[in-house]
Amino acid sequence: MNIVFCAIVFIAFLTTAYHQVNWVPAGADDIAPMQVLTIGMIDSAKSSVTLALGLIGVMALFLGLMKIAEAGGLLKIIARLVRPLMTRLFPDVPAEHPAMGAMIMNISANVLGLGNAATPFGIRAMQELDKLNQQKGTATNAMCLFLAINTSSVTLLPTGVIALRASAGSADAAGIMPTTLFATLCSTIVAIAAAKLYQRFTEVSPPAYENQGHQPDTQADDELDLNEAGHSYPAWVSLIALLVVISLIPLTLLYGSQISAWVVPTLMVGFLLFGVVKKVPVYETFVEGAKEGFEVAVRIIPYLVAILVAVGMLRNSGALTAITGVIGSVTASFGLPGEAVPMALLRPLSGSGAYGVMASIIEDPAIGPDSYTGYLVSTLQGSTETTFYVLAVYFGAVQVQRVRHALAAGLTADLAGIIAAVIACSILFANLV
Repeated sequence: MNIVFCAIVFIAFLTTAYHQVNWVPAGADDIAPMQVLTIGMIDSAKSSVTLALGLIGVMALFLGLMKIAEAGGLLKIIARLVRPLMTRLFPDVPAEHPAMGAMIMNISANVLGLGNAATPFGIRAMQELDKLNQQKGTATNAMCLFLAINTSSVTLLPTGVIALRASAGSADAAGIMPTTLFATLCSTIVAIAAAKLYQRFTEVSPPAYENQGHQPDTQADDELDLNEAGHSYPAWVSLIALLVVISLIPLTLLYGSQISAWVVPTLMVGFLLFGVVKKVPVYETFVEGAKEGFEVAVRIIPYLVAILVAVGMLRNSGALTAITGVIGSVTASFGLPGEAVPMALLRPLSGSGAYGVMASIIEDPAIGPDSYTGYLVSTLQGSTETTFYVLAVYFGAVQVQRVRHALAAGLTADLAGIIAAVIACSILFANLV
């Protein structure tokens, strides 16, 4: 992250400096390039804090609900259901550790396209994974793999994008569901393969106490009886659960637009009912979890300021526009038109920036939401994640500075998602080009 952060800032500054030296004011109200960069930096810093403050309510809500689920044992039930898969993906995480349940809830929220609702679960997962981390400040293999999956997670219901397409007057707002599902399946498979491959090149030396046969005391050791880690439901139970999940795919294709509005309210009611049935003091437990959400949201502000200011500088300097212009002239023949290139490049860097590009494209009367480009940018928005944002927020929550191969795996998954989105849209919407 040190190299990436400095590279973005230096490229933005040098580009702006070039424009400043060659700048000739067109009028009295014309603003100098360096002044534009300065204003953009201040605005990005302000919006970073605004974004973090906006997350406080969402994180407090969902961490409160997750606390109820944890207190009632729901996460342990889910962890046991998916243990055959998760234990193979995360061999370093005990099957019934709280981290396993939090990761599952995060992935589930991403599958349903809940957006910010997945963030509290992801941060909780990172906090729990950090309890197993013997080298604080350095990402573990499990952390890197989780981040890679998180940035590429399979999406059944891209609810936010569907809503925006509907507001833009689309006649088929949910038409991106099959392309989004295909793109995210491909990117998730690539993310897992890349994380497993790249970890071989970024291995870390074990700490001194491990070599001496001493293991550190951790909160996880106090909370978890590792003898229970081998317990799981019979294989046929897990198979049935998997078939139920798979059966949701055709349902989302047919009724996605109707289902999406029910997801969040149903999730809250379901968690509360589960807590009541399990005789959990739901109000007190919810408040306890909500307090944790508030603390985490405040803690990530410095990390958000750093990455969003850097990306804002790149955009305001004009460097991003120049890069997209060159790339667009090449990619247009491969199904990625020039109008969609800024979207593809911005998506890993800035969620709000990519969202703005998508909105401007589908609301453009010359393009519209139901054109090939409209479907493509909508699929890109629904099928890829803001990798740098996710790394900054999740690793920032546990003060990890050395991210190892997490960034490389995430960007590899992003590239796979872009390619898969182009392929899917080219097959389904080729007649709209």
